[in-house]
Amino acid sequence: MNRRHAASGLLAWAVLVLAGGPAARAQARPVFSSVAVDVAPLTAKGLGAFAEFVGRALQRQLREAYADRIGGRGPRLVVRLDALSLRAYAGSENRLGLGSGSPTDYLEGEALVIGPRGEILARHPQLSAVPSSSGGAWYDPDSENRRVEALAAHFAGWLRRSAI
Repeated sequence: MNRRHAASGLLAWAVLVLAGGPAARAQARPVFSSVAVDVAPLTAKGLGAFAEFVGRALQRQLREAYADRIGGRGPRLVVRLDALSLRAYAGSENRLGLGSGSPTDYLEGEALVIGPRGEILARHPQLSAVPSSSGGAWYDPDSENRRVEALAAHFAGWLRRSAI
């Protein structure tokens, strides 16, 4: 190995250490004492028991997505769900070559990192969108539930990847 290779290797190592490689960035993310979902805004819009179902689905997905970062004495992660839209879906909407889009389901909310005294340490608004076909065949009685599960998985996965 010549001096040039050794110097460039040392420089690359220094850049990774100073900039914080993937391991350093992962350590900088908080470990949460708990993860919760607040569906009060959906309940206030009249979704009632269905809002609770959506909340439970997202709670499961968040626990899975953040499994390695839950426990201990850190801040709480609370996801408040503000809006849910499940479009009417009865198979493809592209009939006779007319129309090009398919219906999309949406879940909108905000992730809040809550400190020990109830202060908001960080917030991240998020909108998840998945095809309405994510629940499988529209005529299956369980299709709507699977659509909610797909939305919850998408929301939790992107929250973990992009923000908190």
